[in-house]
Amino acid sequence: MLRASWILVVTAFVSCASNEKSRDVATSQSGPSGPLVVYTVNYPLQYFAERIGGEHVEAVFPGPADSDPAEWSPQADDILGYQQADLILLNGATYAKWIDRVTLPASKLVDTSASFQDRYIVIEDALLHSHGPEGEHSHGETAFTTWLDPTLAIEHANAIRNALAAARPEHEASFEQGLVALEQDLKALDERMERAAAAKADEPLVASHPVYQYLARRYRLNLPAVHFEPNAFPDQEAWHELEYLLEGHAAKGMLWEAEPAAETAQRLRDMGIARVVFDPCANRPDAGDYLSIMEANVARFEELLSGS
Repeated sequence: MLRASWILVVTAFVSCASNEKSRDVATSQSGPSGPLVVYTVNYPLQYFAERIGGEHVEAVFPGPADSDPAEWSPQADDILGYQQADLILLNGATYAKWIDRVTLPASKLVDTSASFQDRYIVIEDALLHSHGPEGEHSHGETAFTTWLDPTLAIEHANAIRNALAAARPEHEASFEQGLVALEQDLKALDERMERAAAAKADEPLVASHPVYQYLARRYRLNLPAVHFEPNAFPDQEAWHELEYLLEGHAAKGMLWEAEPAAETAQRLRDMGIARVVFDPCANRPDAGDYLSIMEANVARFEELLSGS
């Protein structure tokens, strides 16, 4: 009887120890020597973390390719991944509102835009609209595509470098090297955009969607927006909105997040408006990466202005 009781005590002790170990693993996916597991709320932050962290970081954005990360709501498995990550990189500027509805470890959260909160762009009279499976929404009271300004993208990157170095100080030199290389690429993009915009200062343009606020501010673009969607032909009210805008704003070029539907493109041609894709790259591209997408954006923007 005594022997049986002793076996039960030992079994209970092993079970408890095993459960404690499981909880420790759930706290962090990487272990003390493996690559840092870093979850992000959009693809640009994932790309920055990959560039800076190199082999020392496993960066993950779990959102599906066909969703808008700003409006995406993660499922239970995705949330568990965030909770178990070593770091969680936030965009800030009211991006990814689902964060306010779930429990995430505060010690792992890194607001990568904290250094420029005073430079957020506040949207006046944000309109309610819908696109894709996310349904009706507005783009909030704060513009959030901060990374479209390369100078702010560099600040995001610096915050990421600091967070990685704090978590893995032994690799700080490697993280700094990754940051310097990324900064050089972002500065090259910035210089090209600045030259193109300066050559046609105050050129009237129009955006198909209100996502280019930081781009417009950085390069002083004359770029009001309507609410067109690439995958749908705008209704008559939307066309009236564009026509009304053009009465006092003779734009000959329109920036799009993606190639618009053929019928939409034809009507724009009939109106004398050239369309140009400037992909915000919030989600993983089908081909290439953040840098190649932004280089292609800049090339199309240069071509648009050179032909105007």
